[in-house]
Amino acid sequence: MIEVRNLTKRYGDKQAVNDISFKVEKGEILGFLGPNGAGKSTTMNMLTGYISSTSGQILINGVDILEDPIKAKSNIGYLPEIPPLYVDMTVDAYLGFMYDLKKCKLPRKAHLKEICDLCKITNVRGRLIRNLSKGYKQRVGLAQALINNPPVLILDEPTVGLDPNQIIEIRTLIKKLGKNHTVILSSHILPEIQAVCDRIIIINKGVVAADGTADEIAAKITNEHKMTLRIEGSTHTAEDKKAIVAALKQLDGIKYVRADMEREKGVYDYDVESEEKVDIRRAINQLCREKGWNILMLQLSDLTLEDIFLKITMGDAIPAGAEKAEKPAKDKPKFDLNVKDGALVATEVEEETKEDLEENLPADRSFEDEDKKEGGEE
Repeated sequence: MIEVRNLTKRYGDKQAVNDISFKVEKGEILGFLGPNGAGKSTTMNMLTGYISSTSGQILINGVDILEDPIKAKSNIGYLPEIPPLYVDMTVDAYLGFMYDLKKCKLPRKAHLKEICDLCKITNVRGRLIRNLSKGYKQRVGLAQALINNPPVLILDEPTVGLDPNQIIEIRTLIKKLGKNHTVILSSHILPEIQAVCDRIIIINKGVVAADGTADEIAAKITNEHKMTLRIEGSTHTAEDKKAIVAALKQLDGIKYVRADMEREKGVYDYDVESEEKVDIRRAINQLCREKGWNILMLQLSDLTLEDIFLKITMGDAIPAGAEKAEKPAKDKPKFDLNVKDGALVATEVEEETKEDLEENLPADRSFEDEDKKEGGEE
């Protein structure tokens, strides 16, 4: 339904998106993630035809979005992060306007009623949009994306401003829409992505850093094994916590230990990670038995989507191709600006190297001064 081939976008020397490719099939809900500045919004803007690509190809339902933009966009329902609303119109008038703008052929009255019921905005259809709460405005924006029943839905932060009940309703709606539509969902609320999406793409530094389910990505990026321990120290004091952390760190195969909050007097939770899937449960049990500590809980835990996101976007490794994204600052020319005959003139200047600066510094005679203070020349 959506196919992206070698997509690239440059802004001068800045390479925002670098040769990315992926497919999204019909009936699939794709979570599209990335930190600020990673190229996520740029990619979504190219998918919707809002901006053009520098190179590469985007096919929407088999139609190239640059060769036939009107036909390609007719297959897309788009909800940007800030909904495109005309606040001086009523909800009914606005949806009717969008119905006409999209040249919808479905029965007008029945179609708009169905959409309003889906988005839970039937009770505000006669109100001015400017007088609605942020949550209702968000739902009106979602309603306009659904007009004409497009096969592709691209939703950017669809639950921003909604209360917990409304968020659950929108999640349920997205899952329902995913049965008959292709959905790309972008959100910074990672539990929402994990709860709704069938597949996840994480973009970082302009390239696709991960693609697959949360479990598949976790298996590829780490061999670590995580667990949560709840241990009661023998003396029931905060000093036990320090002793337990120090002793756990001495066990073979332990990579990381962190003491968490105190659950009750003398009882703390500990986050523990082992390397290369080493099973350290027996070693921990033996240690606690020797020290007289009681294990009240030992729970294995897999990587959450938040863990995966942080490891990919905060790691030291730069994704392949990302190093080409921007020209190093030291290679960029510098200019000296001056006003000449009433006009601003830019003259390129050479940057002084460290050696040049050292040559221009006055000679350091501080040692000579110290010698004179101690008795002068002999």
